Amino acid sequence: MYDYSVINMLISADILVQGVLAILVIFSISCWAVIFAKIRLFKRAFKEDDEFKDYFDRHNDMDEIYHLARTLRFSPMSEAFVEAYSEYKRLKNAIRGPYGIANWMHNIERAIEKAVTINMWRFETGIGWLSAIASSSPFIGLFGTVWGIMKSFHEIGIRGSASLATVAPGISEALIATAIGLAAAIPSYIAVKLFNTKIFEIEGNLICFKSELLNRIEQSLVIENLSVKKSLKKQVIEAKRGE
Repeated sequence: MYDYSVINMLISADILVQGVLAILVIFSISCWAVIFAKIRLFKRAFKEDDEFKDYFDRHNDMDEIYHLARTLRFSPMSEAFVEAYSEYKRLKNAIRGPYGIANWMHNIERAIEKAVTINMWRFETGIGWLSAIASSSPFIGLFGTVWGIMKSFHEIGIRGSASLATVAPGISEALIATAIGLAAAIPSYIAVKLFNTKIFEIEGNLICFKSELLNRIEQSLVIENLSVKKSLKKQVIEAKRGE
């Protein structure tokens, strides 16, 4: 009597079908590894973004915000702030006297865009692999199934019998490949959709934060520039009086 247990069917399957199953199992394991890693990454990113944004809204001291941002390694907003404020400090140390605010803002905006690009790359890493698994696993499984069915028909030809007892074992072995292929593809497909939604949400938050941060930096630059101009004007007046 034929044993129809899944383990027995896997052991007795054709070598090519076993190879297909091995590939699909590897795909499934890597799929879940990426999914759990991404869940952890997104969870920490949103948590730290909320913490940073709350602190940013309640404090005006840019140095204090900078020190907090340096400690939040998973927050896209904090990374954008660190890049922007580092560029701001670099320009401030390099340029003395009145300066063109527009040029400063252009440099700072490019620094923010760099941080946004790096963060988007970090969150998108692995999504392509999940998409590949979602799109290819069913076809790989189908290939194993077709091969197994071909083998079953070959057995029918050799035995000269088309009874269910002759056909069922080979077909059941073949259909396992399709089942495992779908088991790898379905979670990957769902994960890609969910993660892309999260990525769009993070990108939207960064765009909004970028505008808010640039406005605050520009206000600070305007105040500092006016202060520098007043100081220079005062020095010129005092110099003329001294003459």
